Amino acid sequence: MAYEKRQGETRQGRDAYYSLIDAIRTGTLKPGDRLIETDLATRLGLSRTPVREAIRQLESDGLVTHIPRAGAVVRKLDYAEISELYEMRAVLEGTAARFAARAASEIELSELGAINSDMKAAQTGQDLYEANRQFHSVLLNAARNRYLVKSVEALQKTLLILGPSTMEEADRAAEAIVEHDRIIAALRARDGEAAEAAMRSHIEAAHRVRLRQLRMDAAA
Repeated sequence: MAYEKRQGETRQGRDAYYSLIDAIRTGTLKPGDRLIETDLATRLGLSRTPVREAIRQLESDGLVTHIPRAGAVVRKLDYAEISELYEMRAVLEGTAARFAARAASEIELSELGAINSDMKAAQTGQDLYEANRQFHSVLLNAARNRYLVKSVEALQKTLLILGPSTMEEADRAAEAIVEHDRIIAALRARDGEAAEAAMRSHIEAAHRVRLRQLRMDAAA
């Protein structure tokens, strides 16, 4: 995850930032949770200054907001915002797949296949998450468009607010592996239209699982 270092920020601030990012991604910090500097400093074994730096960076990223009388809290996304994010993800990553069908090297295509094989062999949710992240990162870089990369990375950062990956849902990992295989097949065929369609279908499937997760959480 990209970290935009600003003047006066420290290595400890960067470390605190990544620790808080990981806590948001895994659901340890949930939407609406308060970010209390003293508590976080104790948990991370740091002083309050780098924690404050990290919170400022998270605010800049749009992951944290300030609420009157509550202070800094992890931002909440409503259903409409979540759907808009996934719609944009389908557009951007679909475009990346179309570009990659034209520009990806044979080495990159082989790497995508190897990563998908790693997903099949994954033993833990963390392994699945990391392999899936690598798959999308390699494909995005294979598109050879730096502006597209920046747009997707900004979107992915906001999606961290949703917490644990949809890979943790029953059967979702197996479905995603099959969807990845379809994307790879289209890329190998250098069929940009088919690659874009396969990626859009993949993102739309993740969107459906995410909405189901949210409904179940709301009903619990």
